[in-house]
Amino acid sequence: MVCRCGLLTVNKEPVPLKAIEVEVEVKDHVANVLSTLHYENKEDKAIEAVFVFPLSGDAAVCHFSAKIGQTEIVADVKEKQEAREEYDDALSSGQQAFLLEESEQTPDIFSLSVGSLPPGESASIRLEYVTELAVEADGGLRFCLPVVLNPRYQPQGSEGHSVQVTSVPASRVPYSLSFSARVSSPRRVSKVDSNFSLEPLQYLDKEQTHAAVKLAAGHTFDKDIELLIYYKDAHQPAVVVEAGKASAKPGTLMGDAAVMLSVYPEFSQAVMSSFTTKGEFVFLLDRSGSMAGDRINSARDTLLLLLKSLPMGCYFNIYSFGSSFEHIFPKSMEYSEKTMKKALKIVKEMKANLGGTEILQPLNHIYSQPCIPSQPRQLFVLTDGGVGNTKEVTTLVKKNSSSHRCFSFGIGQGASTALIYGLAKEGRGHAQFITGADRMQAKVMQSLEFALQPVVEDISVIWDLPKGVSVTHLSPPLTTLFQGQRSLIYAQLTGQSSEETDGSVMVNYSLAGHPFQSKLGFPLQPTEDTGLTIHRLGARTLIRSLESNEGEKDEEVTKKVVDVSIQSGVSSSFTAFIAINRDSTEAIRGPLLHRSVPGVGKSWSPYARSCGVVASYALHTPYQGASLQMQDMCCLSGRPTNGKRIEGHLKMKQRSIRSSTLGSLFHSRKAKSFSSKEIPVASSIQTTPDTLLQLVSLQNASGCWELNPDLAAALNKTRKEVEQPKPAKVNGNVWATILALVWLHGFKSDAEVEWKLLARKAVSWLLAQNAPCITECVLAGNTLLGCNVQKETLGL
Repeated sequence: MVCRCGLLTVNKEPVPLKAIEVEVEVKDHVANVLSTLHYENKEDKAIEAVFVFPLSGDAAVCHFSAKIGQTEIVADVKEKQEAREEYDDALSSGQQAFLLEESEQTPDIFSLSVGSLPPGESASIRLEYVTELAVEADGGLRFCLPVVLNPRYQPQGSEGHSVQVTSVPASRVPYSLSFSARVSSPRRVSKVDSNFSLEPLQYLDKEQTHAAVKLAAGHTFDKDIELLIYYKDAHQPAVVVEAGKASAKPGTLMGDAAVMLSVYPEFSQAVMSSFTTKGEFVFLLDRSGSMAGDRINSARDTLLLLLKSLPMGCYFNIYSFGSSFEHIFPKSMEYSEKTMKKALKIVKEMKANLGGTEILQPLNHIYSQPCIPSQPRQLFVLTDGGVGNTKEVTTLVKKNSSSHRCFSFGIGQGASTALIYGLAKEGRGHAQFITGADRMQAKVMQSLEFALQPVVEDISVIWDLPKGVSVTHLSPPLTTLFQGQRSLIYAQLTGQSSEETDGSVMVNYSLAGHPFQSKLGFPLQPTEDTGLTIHRLGARTLIRSLESNEGEKDEEVTKKVVDVSIQSGVSSSFTAFIAINRDSTEAIRGPLLHRSVPGVGKSWSPYARSCGVVASYALHTPYQGASLQMQDMCCLSGRPTNGKRIEGHLKMKQRSIRSSTLGSLFHSRKAKSFSSKEIPVASSIQTTPDTLLQLVSLQNASGCWELNPDLAAALNKTRKEVEQPKPAKVNGNVWATILALVWLHGFKSDAEVEWKLLARKAVSWLLAQNAPCITECVLAGNTLLGCNVQKETLGL
């Protein structure tokens, strides 16, 4: 007997989505992704299906087409309201139509409406997008295919409402997923890792610069698919020139050549050693219900490491938020032993019990606090969710970007890429995602190291081009550079030279008072066929920059976004893809059945991970279903309604509210706070009793450790075993601190990124003591602990 689950048709058959195929082509550090969705209508009436799904917040959708039988329809990009009206008209006329649109509130959510699919008919939807690959701490390039869509929290007072998301266990999803990738680079492809099992990497050439990989058989479609791609000598600056579209008019974005500059700053050791000892460090922690379990435990451990690593003399505060927010101090306090211990005591008691995800309120409060003179503000945001007002949040961060830097962290599957990337981009900081077996501590501590780096100032990019060739920047001005982190700059090259064939670009900046200059030459002729990927990414960069302007509602800005979007074929919040089969020989008559597509998740929690799903209702007007559906999915489209649709909307909302007593958690500031026991969350972040954290918890704010029984226990020794080898002339705290450093280097070298900063503080404390017998202490410590750590390794 076949077990049916999720949403069923009137004939007890699964809903129409049958399979998803994804093909990825990675070229150096950008990717082109082609997804094909296969639908089949097994009912005796025409249906309308709606599929809501996530993409990376940096993705640029650049192609959309549909194939019904032997007929292929390629979608056009049009102004959003115009596209919606055409879709309405097509369905009213009985024509087959497809509408793809980006959410106006958050650019990482798209909705696909498959309208008027005839009985017994099949359809294949092809969706193509381009995206940049993020750089991980170990140098790998991260590609993520989001198949997880968490319900987005809708703050009180915002338009639209959230709706209970329907999901089914992963093992019972009635559609399949296939995934393959091809990788090419000027440098050798060293390896490709994934959070899924992969078939062996296949090299396609002798130089190993081209490779292919795909998912192994038997995978479960239950989480985001991640690839980590490693190249030999990947961190090299480069310039890639791409030819324009032959059919496009010269002088236009798509008709001219486009250029992509990748910048990898490498600062000298002397400059990097001058880490700042000042700053106001503000930590903003998500304590909504979905953070329960291992996530909140890991977050508490991370805050422990952060607080122990802060330099003496800085200022700090810790905020936490859910439906409401809290802060440890009324205002940021100077970092000392007293304030650190008070903060750690409160952190230890923190639980994921603050309800929803109201991030705007604490951000407003933080920005309302006056900045401390000579203490640059550094904001760290840790969250596992998403909100329905992403653009409002990132606009607030941008408005205050001159007074702080923002470092953001997305925790677990389904964290909003638009929110995480947007916070870091607008806040001139850095974004990281913590998924699978990743340790939160390592990634957050890497960003703290960025925050402690001297601020790069006076950044300029100067192009030296032949006479007759001019450059127009598509990227906003570069404002942030971090050691070893890549920055991409896009530009348009107009005109051509009859003589010279080479150009150059120079990046200037200053760091800690020292001027730096990096010059790179490049040929103006395209080096390879990149399939307009750089043009599309450049267009997306320009569109996002225009959309994030404070005058976003300005008609001129909107018109320019629409013009760039239509010209490049790249999606925006003001446009949509519309495809209509006008060659259909017979009009579809009668009411449409509305069907939605079930996704992956846990059916027992409103916080559970879900892939592109909304609840299903039987509706009786050609377009009413999709219209109501999108309004209810956390303000995903903001589509206008007429009087009849409003009446149907109200009835549906009453039915929705009655169906779920937990649904109000997503749109009520006064929602009940749930403890971790009340809301189970399937977190993939693992935490175990940690000897590293046990030792770290004993360090004083000044950087030293005290010689006491707690230290002995952390080193797995008795008090007598620890005290006996101490040289007579050496202070107990000096001896204890050297023991701790030897243990860290001897037993936890693989986690150095987590303790490097607090160890640096300990070394500074030791050097300030002018203590005798340091060499003797290091030798005795090695003997006691069974290590072989050199004095120079410790930095002494």
